Amino acid sequence: MIGGAGFIGSHLAEYLLDAGDDVTVLDDLSLGRLDNLAACRAHRAFTFQEGSTLDPTAVGRAISGKDRVFHLATAGGARRFPDRPLLGLRSTIHGTETVLDACLDAGAELIVVSSGDIYGKNASGRLSEDADRILGSPLDPRWAGVSAEAMEEAFAQAYWREHGLKVSMVRLFDTVGPRRTSRSGGVVRTLVKQALRGDPLTVHGDGRQTRCFSYVGDVVPAIVRVAEQPAARGLAINLGGTRDMSIVELAERTIRLLGSRSEISFIPYDEVYGPGHEDIPRRSPDIALASRLIRFRPTTTIDTIILKVAKDILSSASNGVHAERASHGVHAEAVH
Repeated sequence: MIGGAGFIGSHLAEYLLDAGDDVTVLDDLSLGRLDNLAACRAHRAFTFQEGSTLDPTAVGRAISGKDRVFHLATAGGARRFPDRPLLGLRSTIHGTETVLDACLDAGAELIVVSSGDIYGKNASGRLSEDADRILGSPLDPRWAGVSAEAMEEAFAQAYWREHGLKVSMVRLFDTVGPRRTSRSGGVVRTLVKQALRGDPLTVHGDGRQTRCFSYVGDVVPAIVRVAEQPAARGLAINLGGTRDMSIVELAERTIRLLGSRSEISFIPYDEVYGPGHEDIPRRSPDIALASRLIRFRPTTTIDTIILKVAKDILSSASNGVHAERASHGVHAEAVH
């Protein structure tokens, strides 16, 4: 697994280990964290290698002898390095080509994990896999990053067409769950954390922009089923939720579910992102293809997602307090 120390990758690694697979993770830890793999590292069938997709030797070593490879190192990555655009672009485009070559040499099947951001500003409704992509200027790092993701998919399909590489692609839409950080665009986690603290819940713009949230526990098994489906070869497949929800509704629901006394604070986009920022009013996947090929049907409700994220935040905070007190000679059992 390439990029397995991140949010999705760590859950996928746990799922595969539970299924009896041997799992090797290659990650440079620029976005992922070893803490995410705590449950995996004690497993005899798990191996971690620190390294970059830009290092062909490291990639080849991680993939050698493997039957199947999940490539998660670049989903949204080019847009997560705003101050280092070359790193983001190179890791997405050149890094993916390195992974493709290594899979071809090893005879391994490949699943490339992309994102629903690839559709850009297309807000026309539920987006099928062949929907038009509407983008801004390539000089804007945001749209340059989206374009890099598109090239990643184009390279993958070209290897399928020209070299017969068994490769499939999945596009994830607003996947949520434990371990997703606010830094990686987790609006649910941000709002839940604010509600638990009693802070104002910050909603950008007027809050009427809508998203379709899905739970990582529904998405990860679907990614594996795509890998097991020969009819998915050469295709990109949407995986996401089916219910459109506005961000202001999400904030209101979070406050109510958690019994918080927080209020909602609306913040203009310019104050957050600077002048000229464009948000996408609607990002909604058509999952008909996933439903037909792998019988994908997400079942976890947004209320359950909010509660699971809250539990994860509280657990992480409790563990942090225990560790800090223990380091100062105070017994963790004294903290309730």
